[in-house]
Amino acid sequence: MSAPRIAVVVRPEQSPEDLVRHARYADEVGIEEVWLWEDCFFGGGIATAATVLAATERLGVAIGVLPTPMRNTAITAMEVSALARVHPDRLRVGFGHGVQSWMRQIGAKAASPLTLLREQFGAVERLLRGESVTVSGRYVNLTDVELAWPPEKVPQLLVGATGPKTLALSGELAQGTVLSGGTTPDGVRRAIAHIGTQDHEVVVYVICAFGSGGRERALAEALGSGCESPEEAIVAGTAADVAAAAQRWTDAGATTVVLQPTVDEPDVREFIRLVAQEVQPLLA
Repeated sequence: MSAPRIAVVVRPEQSPEDLVRHARYADEVGIEEVWLWEDCFFGGGIATAATVLAATERLGVAIGVLPTPMRNTAITAMEVSALARVHPDRLRVGFGHGVQSWMRQIGAKAASPLTLLREQFGAVERLLRGESVTVSGRYVNLTDVELAWPPEKVPQLLVGATGPKTLALSGELAQGTVLSGGTTPDGVRRAIAHIGTQDHEVVVYVICAFGSGGRERALAEALGSGCESPEEAIVAGTAADVAAAAQRWTDAGATTVVLQPTVDEPDVREFIRLVAQEVQPLLA
């Protein structure tokens, strides 16, 4: 079994300026990749990713995920392309349905989120490959659209998915799938069965907390996420405890394990340091 990529979430509940400071620190201490969320109504995914990429030297940055109902297809392709050209080999981008209550709140809820995701993901990928794209779809309509500056290398594009239909769509269209926090190792196995392809990146967020009281905080977050088996959906304790537990997701088929601090994590910098300097070496 190959070693997983270990990454961390820098949560959007951090102010944009703190988010950048935490990402810069992650770069300094050796984190391989940070994940950013485009949650309503925090900092935008593209804006924060661009700022973090510009403020760091080698850190990988992944957006997990951009809600397709919020985004115009052409401008999304333009923005992703610009980032990929300026920061080659440092960007991954996920696309998803968005939280439906938020999409309704902003007047962007699609009648068929699956159709929208299929149309937008496919058009963005073609645009990033430098094609001239004409599409007449239910949600995406483009006429002879071609990027002036497509990236020399298309960044890895992923789909955020939970339900069977979206997982199957991700297996059909994307290079990888992003599974939400609260997904157990058995949940990873079930997801892979729905994805239905072998050559596929599987990214999973894993709720994580270190130290005294960490298990209680992690369990509270798992319970709040509505996952079916909170005890099986978290890692907590010492760095050795976290590394040993995180291996369960790799054994289930995850290729990237993204350690997700709780919303009430008392020391984000120490969380990042522990992952970089004490957890990562144990999983290398």
